[in-house]
Amino acid sequence: MSEYKFLYGASVQGIQGFIFQTNELKDIVGASELVENICTEMFKPYGEKGTIVVNAAGNVKCIFSKKEDCEFAVRYFPKSVMEKAPGITISQAVVKLRSDESDFKGQVEKLEQQLHAQRNKPLRRVSYGPMAALRSRKTGFPAVKVVNNKGNVDFLDEATKAKRDHPENSTLKLAKKSFGNEELSAKAVAYDIGDLTDKNDWIAIIHADGNGLGQVVATKNNKPGELKDFSEKLDAATVKAAQQAFAEIVKSPDYCPKGSVVPFRPVVLSGDDMTVICRASLAMRYVTSYIRHFEENTLSNGKENALTACAGIAYMKSSYPFHYGYRLAEALCEEAKKDAKREDHLRKDGKAPSCIMFHKIQGSYVSNFSQIERDELTINSKNSLKFGPYYLKQVDGETRWTINELRNNVARLVNEKEDGNTAKTDIRQWLTLMHEDTDKAFQKEKRVHAVASHHNDETFRKATSGLMRGGMCVYPAYDMLQLLTVENQITKEEDNE
Repeated sequence: MSEYKFLYGASVQGIQGFIFQTNELKDIVGASELVENICTEMFKPYGEKGTIVVNAAGNVKCIFSKKEDCEFAVRYFPKSVMEKAPGITISQAVVKLRSDESDFKGQVEKLEQQLHAQRNKPLRRVSYGPMAALRSRKTGFPAVKVVNNKGNVDFLDEATKAKRDHPENSTLKLAKKSFGNEELSAKAVAYDIGDLTDKNDWIAIIHADGNGLGQVVATKNNKPGELKDFSEKLDAATVKAAQQAFAEIVKSPDYCPKGSVVPFRPVVLSGDDMTVICRASLAMRYVTSYIRHFEENTLSNGKENALTACAGIAYMKSSYPFHYGYRLAEALCEEAKKDAKREDHLRKDGKAPSCIMFHKIQGSYVSNFSQIERDELTINSKNSLKFGPYYLKQVDGETRWTINELRNNVARLVNEKEDGNTAKTDIRQWLTLMHEDTDKAFQKEKRVHAVASHHNDETFRKATSGLMRGGMCVYPAYDMLQLLTVENQITKEEDNE
């Protein structure tokens, strides 16, 4: 028996760029399924020669007893992935492991360090072509001639062709897993972006991610079986949370699907990651329910040992490029994580609490959230409209709102009576004045307080009362109107008659 085994690790890169390369929902559908199969079906021929430890959420770890089996995986697995999913790249690393696996924890840490370094070494794309090659009009990559089942000719790049060639039953499989409905019909899956909209054209891209998972995993690295068991339980908890959140949304009176089509299109649901495209009016309630159930499903020894998650919601028009929307959702999630990791926000067990950050895209181009914060949310050196993130549970006294607190204050503005409409108008005028002249905005406050009814004045006070954070006075007015618009604005009355 050999003195050493070989611990192989692979990390999938470029997942989101591959999924959101075009604005065609049918391409996004196929791409998400291809990505999910990378660590399972695509790695299966290689994993059968060893012992798979982890194969989910874009990560693979496998122990090989024979050097030649490990070399076979290193040589051919990335090539097979890039051929079936052009645009995806694989980072790989291998470390030696004692035959009794007594050094497993230390070698896993070493493997992760090598994988991190390997990600900085770009691999050559397999989809390059000569300058004179015919290009896809949607992606700009070299195109191949494709004839669909109706006899129509199109020219697609290899990645888009692979997405469309992916079997529809796999797409249905992801929807069944996300919705918790094994009886779901293929006709109920949204393949057209119009199936996600309802009374307006707003949709939402949600990206949720677990907090501090690396620290938790580090405690599970003593044995391969322990790490594999944790990975499988985490994946099951994530899937269950998505199913429970969807079950709650279906019961809401404004769920209103178009015929039999579900207004949710799951994109990623694996490990501690969840990405979904859905109707804007349902997004906040869905993701709030998701992170609440994620905590409940990951409880181990008491409430303080539950895992937590942060999420970002990018609200955008249905015609807006998906890849910009996803980038913003991911950036919002990271912004939420950054705030949750503040020392005064951490839970007793040292974990960051669950929270949500959102933004409604107003312009034609989004580069990054820092630019949005600078151009749209910063009034001057003393005042800001960046009020989020919003927490699942109360933190830091009165300086942060919970999600329920935000929703309750927005509900005040939904009132269709005269007071409700007056409050909305006053808040909009106050926001305009804040950008023009803060002194005029403060004069507006005094006038509203002097003449408004109790209900209107209370709503206005909630929206325009600032809280001090880091030397800046932050206000919730902008977020309240954003959420109000995407959830309640009616621009397609004829569709609802």
